[in-house]
Amino acid sequence: MMADTTGFLVTEKLVKRFDEAVAVDEVSLSIGKGEIFALLGSSGCGKSTLLRMLAGFETPTSGRILLGGQDVAAMPPYDRPVNMMFQSYALFPHLNIWENVAFGLKREGLPKAEIQQRTDEMLGLVQLTPYAKRKPHQLSGGQQQRVALARSLAKRPKLLLLDEPLGALDKKLREQTQFELVNIIEKVGVTVVMVTHDQEEAMTMASRIAIMSKGRVLQVGTPEEIYEHPTNRFVADFIGNVNLFEGKLSVDEADRCAATTGIGEIHVGHGVSGTLNMPVAIAVRPEKLEISKQRPGADAGPNVFTGKVKEIAYFGSYNTYIVIASDGTKVKITEANTSRHDLSDITWEDNVYFWWSDSAGIVLRD
Repeated sequence: MMADTTGFLVTEKLVKRFDEAVAVDEVSLSIGKGEIFALLGSSGCGKSTLLRMLAGFETPTSGRILLGGQDVAAMPPYDRPVNMMFQSYALFPHLNIWENVAFGLKREGLPKAEIQQRTDEMLGLVQLTPYAKRKPHQLSGGQQQRVALARSLAKRPKLLLLDEPLGALDKKLREQTQFELVNIIEKVGVTVVMVTHDQEEAMTMASRIAIMSKGRVLQVGTPEEIYEHPTNRFVADFIGNVNLFEGKLSVDEADRCAATTGIGEIHVGHGVSGTLNMPVAIAVRPEKLEISKQRPGADAGPNVFTGKVKEIAYFGSYNTYIVIASDGTKVKITEANTSRHDLSDITWEDNVYFWWSDSAGIVLRD
């Protein structure tokens, strides 16, 4: 399901202070209807405080929260068409699964027939109908997580908030559950804001991501935009692995530029409209680099450098090389293992060439 591009959930210059500390600093976001939107950042960046303001558990110091055009910033949690699913799931151990899902509907005083119909529908949606009479402790972590989701969706909220939704699951189960969760959410068509510190989780589940640091949003974009076109050093370094080559702008034309760095002059296939000699960083992802003991041909382009292999790590689907360049810069290079016996002839202490195309690098000013 494609999300509506207009702002269904809008925050306008949202601020939250705790005494002198600013936890959320003038955050303005516009989230479309049906979108799965992730707030991503390290601990203490303000993402959980922002989520709690959306839920109504924290009152903003200033700013507005608009949901479907209505300002809900001063509205108590129980009056908002919003539901929040916590990392701990908060299931009632003494109730069975059916009763857990029905709990919120009973509290709202809905007719018995509607409670029955909605609860059965939600258990069917999360594929737990056969487990309706079991208690939470009789289910696996992944099943408990789906019960919590069914309970959250049973009330048909306009906005679903997920706080580290898969944090309690082990890695393999988490990866499997990510896809299940997205499929369920898209079937229902609910708008979701999720908080996570797990990059892979955000990249897998979200249609768009906001990267947060020190209470501010540094960049908003699709997973591909965030990864391929970071707008500053923090985002480039925070998402995935990256090589950052610090230098000074030496060439700047409409369709190309270059920077003088410790490893040599690096050429980039886009202009930056900057000033010559301004400090910049060239960001290049490790998988964009090539490595060989033989000097590459002329078609490799201008970004060819030399170094010595210091570390090699085997990760199954790819190898990672740490190469020390001529000036001492550590360069990370990853190379896919395309066949079962794809053993490279490169080993420790080898002198190597490494290179990348001028379209692989991005110039960062901040």
